[in-house]
Amino acid sequence: MSRHFSRDLTIRQLRALAAVQNSGSVTSAAGRLNLTQPAVTLQIRNLQELAGLPLIQRTTDGMILTEAGRSVLALAERVEAALQDCEQALDILAGRSGGRVAIGAVSTAKYFVPFAIAEFSRRFPKIDVTLRIGNRDSLREALRGYDLDIAIMGRPPADVPVDMRPFGKHPHVIIAPANHRLARRKRIAAGDLAGEVFITREPGSGTRLLMEAFFEKHGLKPKTSMEMDSNETIKQAVIAGLGIAFISQHTVAHELSEGRLVTLKVAGLPIIRQWHAVRRADKLLLPPAQAMLDFLGKEGARFLPS
Repeated sequence: MSRHFSRDLTIRQLRALAAVQNSGSVTSAAGRLNLTQPAVTLQIRNLQELAGLPLIQRTTDGMILTEAGRSVLALAERVEAALQDCEQALDILAGRSGGRVAIGAVSTAKYFVPFAIAEFSRRFPKIDVTLRIGNRDSLREALRGYDLDIAIMGRPPADVPVDMRPFGKHPHVIIAPANHRLARRKRIAAGDLAGEVFITREPGSGTRLLMEAFFEKHGLKPKTSMEMDSNETIKQAVIAGLGIAFISQHTVAHELSEGRLVTLKVAGLPIIRQWHAVRRADKLLLPPAQAMLDFLGKEGARFLPS
């Protein structure tokens, strides 16, 4: 790498690399940046000279980043995140806004997170809060790309440096329709589930991973009839008698109170995990996001379904 990399590197060069990565070609990147194709080519060439390594490789599928290119792209993402944070900080200091907080939550958390945000917004009406609901993998990618200030999830990602703040217990149970053959049993051995048909979350979800660990621990290989990416659909399928399901108890509090579903009293359940408010360790939280993190850490548990 050139000794002048940090001195001569420009934001234009980093944005040119990111645009090529996102679009797959210099021509498309030029359109995104409102530049001419030669101008984008020049920015990439100068960046490669500073890096001292090829950053882009042409393939039959388009232009892809080399390992060195991916390292520089990670720098570009950090720079863009820092610029956005600085812009927000200046807006706050100038009195133009109360600031913004970007929150992501796994789909299981949608049953309580809106209530927590509503209370936070009542206390801090000038702070604009945006909420993104997704599965665990999508939140991991959002954290990796510095798109979120805070993610609300159970098990934090292992491949992203994070700080996490636990704020409440998260029980997982097995649910069944009220008329299920095991519904009135006071104690059910894990082996008694061997013949049951399970409706499951999609592979990669936190609930699915926890379910698989429970089955593996007890040497079970249950039948699965359907995979679904929605807790709401799973609940309706269980109520309809299509099977039983391993699920977060927080997603079924309403149906349990109404008697449309029951929890099976299986030995070893419920499995208790923790809810966490997660932030990237290397992302500076501005005062609005820090206020939200402190709020969740101190009061988040009271919004969890009972």
